[in-house]
Amino acid sequence: MHSTGHSTDILPLKDVVIEDEFWSPYIKLVREVVVPYQWEALNDRIPEAEPSYAVKNFKIAAGLETGEFGGMVFQDSDVAKWLEAVSYLLQTKPDAALEQIADDMIDIIAKAQRPDGYLNTYFTLKEPDQRFTNLAECHELYCAGHMIEAAVAYFEATGKPKILDVVCKFADYIDTVFGNEPDKLAGYDGHQEIELALVKLYRTTNNEKYIKLSQYFMDQRGTNPHFYSDEFEKRGGRIHFPQLAMAHDLSYSQAHLPVRQQETAEGHAVRLVYMLTAMADLAAENQDEALFAACRKLWNNIVHKRMYITGAIGSMEQGESFTTDYDLPNDTAYAETCASIGLIFFAQRMLRLEADSKYADVLEKALYNTVVSGMAKDGKSFFYVNPLEVQPQVCGPNHNYKHVKPERQGWFGCACCPPNIARLLASLGQYIYTRKDQTIFTHLYIGGKAAIELEGQRMMIEQKSAYTWNGKVRFELSLERAAAFTLAFRVPEWSGGKANLSLNGERLSEHHFHLENGYLLLQRTWQTGDVLDLTFDMSIRRMKGHPSIRHTAGKTAIQHGPFIYCLEEADNGPELYQLLLPRSSELQASFDSELLGGMTVIHAEGKKMIPSEWQDGVLYYDEQEVGWDEQRTELTFIPYFAWANRGLGEMTVWVKER
Repeated sequence: MHSTGHSTDILPLKDVVIEDEFWSPYIKLVREVVVPYQWEALNDRIPEAEPSYAVKNFKIAAGLETGEFGGMVFQDSDVAKWLEAVSYLLQTKPDAALEQIADDMIDIIAKAQRPDGYLNTYFTLKEPDQRFTNLAECHELYCAGHMIEAAVAYFEATGKPKILDVVCKFADYIDTVFGNEPDKLAGYDGHQEIELALVKLYRTTNNEKYIKLSQYFMDQRGTNPHFYSDEFEKRGGRIHFPQLAMAHDLSYSQAHLPVRQQETAEGHAVRLVYMLTAMADLAAENQDEALFAACRKLWNNIVHKRMYITGAIGSMEQGESFTTDYDLPNDTAYAETCASIGLIFFAQRMLRLEADSKYADVLEKALYNTVVSGMAKDGKSFFYVNPLEVQPQVCGPNHNYKHVKPERQGWFGCACCPPNIARLLASLGQYIYTRKDQTIFTHLYIGGKAAIELEGQRMMIEQKSAYTWNGKVRFELSLERAAAFTLAFRVPEWSGGKANLSLNGERLSEHHFHLENGYLLLQRTWQTGDVLDLTFDMSIRRMKGHPSIRHTAGKTAIQHGPFIYCLEEADNGPELYQLLLPRSSELQASFDSELLGGMTVIHAEGKKMIPSEWQDGVLYYDEQEVGWDEQRTELTFIPYFAWANRGLGEMTVWVKER
């Protein structure tokens, strides 16, 4: 392990202010539209949205209202993720009205907690005598984990201990239930989440009980392959989700082997990356080389064999799961937004263990493509599934595509993705920099200001970024006094390793810095007012899939900067599958200030394959009886994240090439 969680620090969110042409509108949208809209949805006050029941469940459990539990078994988690997003917003900017809403919700949550510490509205209201009898399916520990994450974030934002006390009491209760002692339940959760949350709780409280409990759950997974089946038998074969054989398909929840022995990414994609996030955290805290090696092994399998070019993961709708190496269908992809968010969590933790640009490259790919695609420009509709090819006319009639939506959806019953997007974007400042010893690493090029404690002083780095569309970034330093330290700048994989670096207007040559694990390291004595300019090569790239990916054979995808591009019917007309991009065509980038707030589009001369003679009523022809005309046409590519903002239509990332 190159470093540990103790020596590589994420900057406190309150010390990072984002002021960025691309990202600031999204964060403003989260603050002004998404979080308020979601609060209304959680309170069932949006007529066109499916009822959430989430807040109502807590009120009933608290004795403030009467009624029955509504929604999914994991409905509590939507409130927790909303509260976590609110907490991050409060860390970056005070908001008394929003804080009061959160305080009122926390009061309700506290009243809903049982005297012994237990907190779960489904089991409290619907099956009070069935606690922890269906861990495979019923998400008790998952909901607990999200509430712990929210509590830690809210305590960090406000210093108010009420919700932190609630989750500590709950975690203490969980600790009395689980363990290998004769009077405890030797089990583990079906949906990993509490493991990473308990590490956060440990870091906030310094109570070692919590990290030991996290380690217990991690070590227990896969060691008793009959645990879920034994649970199933004890409860008389009752199943919560009949469509999923969770008690018997151990790989679905990564319980088929102990975590250190798992070789490939299996099962439900979100569960896996949440588990890996916790594994990396535990490896850092406990100096666990074997656990870190397991993280790297599964990282490599995901990134090199089971990830889409957009940073999406989970290729199969059934079980929202991984399948096999190189099985990456474009039109039936599941590619859940939450899975890419989980991949970002995992990548961030790996960066803390090992400052290697390969982790930040994947983090950036998922962030700029799948995650941003997951939310409409108005912040009120969302993609849960992120396909790379869409034919709207088959999405309804053909049940193989029933999960694929050609337009973003509003809030509905299983609303895991909207609050997940909100909490990630609200906390984006935590992903830009890390600090290890005397080195400050820049992983993402997002404009704003960061205050950093170094060399006994509080210094300021201001980043001015035009990175997304032209690859240019400027850094300005403000120091109380001169100090010697190292600045490390990631060279993005898409730039081909090409970067120009200037200091105070003077171009630096290679002997002024060195490249290490994908980062340009510049060590010197810095003065206040120093200005660094970075320019990355923004050549348009034609990307190819691995020869074993049958779905991309003979096709190309376009990348420009951090963005993957796509063809959309709005620009290119219908029947995109008939379009061809010749290898000889020149790709030209131009900025369109009128398109969805402004973005770079790419044009190229293409061809459309049109049959010259085809009679109606004839489905198949002998090749010699019908000709094909190659009609010249201009192809227009837009960033993938921007698709489906201009009405219903076809879309494809991969286009035929010859």
